[in-house]
Parts: sequence; structure tokens; C-alpha cells
Amino acid sequence: MSDVMKGVKEVIVDVLKVDEKDISLDTSFVEDLKADSMDQFFLIDGFCEKFDLSISDEDARNIKTVKDVVDFIEKKK
Repeated sequence: MSDVMKGVKEVIVDVLKVDEKDISLDTSFVEDLKADSMDQFFLIDGFCEKFDLSISDEDARNIKTVKDVVDFIEKKK
């Protein structure tokens, strides 16, 4: 597992209080993890803090799955 994926999982587990084993690249924040709009805000904020980057509102709207956020972070690094 990449460092990015590991960090993304840590943020998701911390924010959504889900089991790490329930998270894969295909996991959808809304459909699979039942994240509401506030959860999504806190997830984006957590990813920004964890990886020391900023995610615009437009980019955040395009982040629907774990793979989306991992790809985004890897492109920014």
C-alpha cells in the first residue's frame, strides 16, 4: 500500500469512524461510507492538513471515491 493510500485511510478512519478494512480504492464516500456534506468537508480538510496541500472547491466536488483522492494527491505531490 502506498504512503498516500495509507494516509488517506488514516484520515477516513479518523473522520468517519469506519473500519480500515472497509476502505478500498473503489470505496465511494457517499454510497459506501454514508458521508454527508459535513463529513465530506471534514474529509477534504483532513486530506489538506495530512498532505500539506490545498484542494479547491471545484476539485473537491470531483472527489467521489478513495481512488479520486489518492490520484489527486499523487498528482499534486
